[in-house]
Amino acid sequence: MLLFAVAGIAAYLLLFLSHVPGAREERLGEYEPLPENLGRWTVVVGGEPGQASGDEGLVREERLLLQEGGRRLIKQVRYRHPETREIVRVDPEELIVRRRLRPAPR
Repeated sequence: MLLFAVAGIAAYLLLFLSHVPGAREERLGEYEPLPENLGRWTVVVGGEPGQASGDEGLVREERLLLQEGGRRLIKQVRYRHPETREIVRVDPEELIVRRRLRPAPR
């Protein structure tokens, strides 16, 4: 009997959070804001990755893309030859899960 009660509550919460507008954000908090350079390639100069690519004589470029559901960002990295602008190497895509900001206390 207890299992049926737990299953009923779980089904109710699943339907409530997925179909009532604003319920998920009110209960769980909103996602952190998206970066301003979303979808644009940017050259990485400083830091350890930028330094390593500079030692190889390549230019490191990164961009963030929003996955369809809007919950994950995809980080793409490529390395270009500085003179010919030819793409020499591409790193595997990295999934970045967006964090939620805490909801405001009532």
